[in-house]
Amino acid sequence: MTAAAARVERAFEEFDLINAADPRCESVDGAEQPRELMYARRMSAALARLEPDASEELRLAVRAQHIARWEIPRATFPPGRQGYKRWRTQLMEHHAAVAADVMGKVGYDEPAIARVTQLLRKQGLKRDAEVQTLEDVACLVFLENYFDGFAREHDDDKLVDILRKTWVKMSARGREAALGLDLGERASILVGRALAQDPQGPTTPLAEP
Repeated sequence: MTAAAARVERAFEEFDLINAADPRCESVDGAEQPRELMYARRMSAALARLEPDASEELRLAVRAQHIARWEIPRATFPPGRQGYKRWRTQLMEHHAAVAADVMGKVGYDEPAIARVTQLLRKQGLKRDAEVQTLEDVACLVFLENYFDGFAREHDDDKLVDILRKTWVKMSARGREAALGLDLGERASILVGRALAQDPQGPTTPLAEP
């Protein structure tokens, strides 16, 4: 293993150690697992499929996308759109700060740390290819792993609106990957409705289960 590869693995181990402390759990293959630990691993797996030759900094940002997310609960901000936006902004800063601290401890220099924090803050979305890839990966992980649970809590019209907004955030490559996902019947129908409302997007439904 090269020195660079070993350093990435050390950073991943530290990220995972932090996320393993998430008090919120989900059932995975019959065992309870920390929620953000599973999210981080799914993000890395999705990046490996979408961009196998991703840069070291992008791999780190993808792994740290939701690091220690539970430490800033949504309930600590006012309800409504403005409160939600403030929460999301604070989360980005939190993820960037935690990732930067870990990276410094395992030996990364300031330019590498600055790049990862830039990615985590989503600075340059639609202009910076790596920021866009991070966004694509997050959207793919949501669609593949979390949409069904989210759908149980919302009506179809709300879900179609969310899916339409998700589609707008994705690149052409991300959209192509999304169209290949094997989603459930309801999700596939809702995605078809969402894409029918987007004149810039294809109307081909996602893969049937």
